Amino acid sequence: MNWAVIMAGGFGERFWPLSRRTRPKQLLAIVGKRTMIQDAAERLHPLVPPSRIVVVTNAVQAPQVRKQLPRVKHVIAEPMGRNTAPCIALATAMIQRLDPDATIAVVPADSWIGDVEKYRRVVGESLALAAQRDVLITIGIQPTSPHTGYGYVQVGETLEGIFFKAKRFVEKPDLARVKEFLASGDYRWNAGMFVWSAQAIWKAFEKLQPAMAESCARLASSKLKNFVREYERLEKISVDYAIMEKADNVVVANGDFPWDDVGDWPAIERHNPKDAAGNVARAEFVPLDASNCVIVSGDKEHVVTAVGVRDLVIVHTPDATLVCHKNEAQKVRELVKKLAGQKKFKKLL
Repeated sequence: MNWAVIMAGGFGERFWPLSRRTRPKQLLAIVGKRTMIQDAAERLHPLVPPSRIVVVTNAVQAPQVRKQLPRVKHVIAEPMGRNTAPCIALATAMIQRLDPDATIAVVPADSWIGDVEKYRRVVGESLALAAQRDVLITIGIQPTSPHTGYGYVQVGETLEGIFFKAKRFVEKPDLARVKEFLASGDYRWNAGMFVWSAQAIWKAFEKLQPAMAESCARLASSKLKNFVREYERLEKISVDYAIMEKADNVVVANGDFPWDDVGDWPAIERHNPKDAAGNVARAEFVPLDASNCVIVSGDKEHVVTAVGVRDLVIVHTPDATLVCHKNEAQKVRELVKKLAGQKKFKKLL
């Protein structure tokens, strides 16, 4: 049967102050009417029913996940973040106990997908291939711009249909290399979406990360008493480094649907209407000679005004306000770390 794992453990620091530890960006309606995790679960229908969706999230976020996804019964609450490899290994170990012959789609909770039907077609074809062959499939997105913030995967020979043999992974190359990648046509964005059978990925963990596989098998056992201590021992490592870059059976599925990882505040410009001056407002906003700004408020009754400014991000919440230049939006994470270093501001996190 088809299963899905939704990875939802991040804290979304770059979307502070709207995003907080207990309610990060995947639990917010950043680009649409529903929250991002609700969209992620809904997109999986009709390929995977809610009864066979596993959400891996942080323990402090688990109550909100259960509230937002009431039909999803399998929620794994991590006591601390350990990156995507332990997350996937633990979810796989749990699924194997319920369905040893499962095929699994692994997706992030915080991606934007522009064409759901195309997305379902690609995921569906990947699930079908994974059920037949011992392969590890990564869905590679056709690049639309020379983006240096994404990882890339080079495709090799065509296998069948939408599938290619993976040649190599490249982690966040510089602009000159990215332009070469786009010109060659042989590279795809590594979107962090995977499809495989439970048996194929577990075999890869046992071969390439045996200690992690052994620990996660114990963690999936209901008899384990020291869950937190065992989980804390797991190595912090991504599935790309732990498995995909080392395995020899990696296949790339051609993702021809619009995709965005929605990584920081300026990303919402791409998915919301603009006024005549280029402003995007998810708030009651009154501008005077203000242009190309991103305005967000968590309070519908609060009016945000701006006079004579350009290219700003302004985010208002009842207890904190962010103002930054759009070109500096990636530094919001650094700001959050600075706030965390001062005791009096920890309540804002």
